[in-house]
Amino acid sequence: MASETPFFETARSGRAERPPAPDDSFSALAFIRAASQAPAAPGAYALLIGLTHPLEASAGRRAATLAPGLYLYCGSAKGPGGLRARLGRHMRQGKRRRWHIDQLTEAGESLGAWITEAKGECELVAALSALPVPLEGFGSSDCPHCRSHLLFWPRGEAPAFLAAQKC
Repeated sequence: MASETPFFETARSGRAERPPAPDDSFSALAFIRAASQAPAAPGAYALLIGLTHPLEASAGRRAATLAPGLYLYCGSAKGPGGLRARLGRHMRQGKRRRWHIDQLTEAGESLGAWITEAKGECELVAALSALPVPLEGFGSSDCPHCRSHLLFWPRGEAPAFLAAQKC
């Protein structure tokens, strides 16, 4: 049975626990709490975001009210500074909104990320395909393969990739 305390509340309590991973394929991925822990190399990530209040979000012409809870956003970092730079931007508050994910990172709390230099963002989305898509096209407007790069992590049992993580 799931605890009644959401992970993002336990994360704020200062406990040194890592969230369980959502799928077995994530068991080998590193989980970081701060962007400074990520390499300055290209790679992909699954950013864990906690929302404490509903959020009106949009992706192009599509819109949805995102419920409070945990979300995973899968993205890639191929530019200068790699994973460290991209996650640093996502985890920073007060930035200009440039990407769909900025809506969530400004309204919620970035709790950390699973990172990889070996997999791509679409592979991460595929590994998490059992999770619900809260808004089609979110973060994937340039992706011909994925319905969305944003996934909702419902309360209850963690998907397999998160369950394998011991943080």
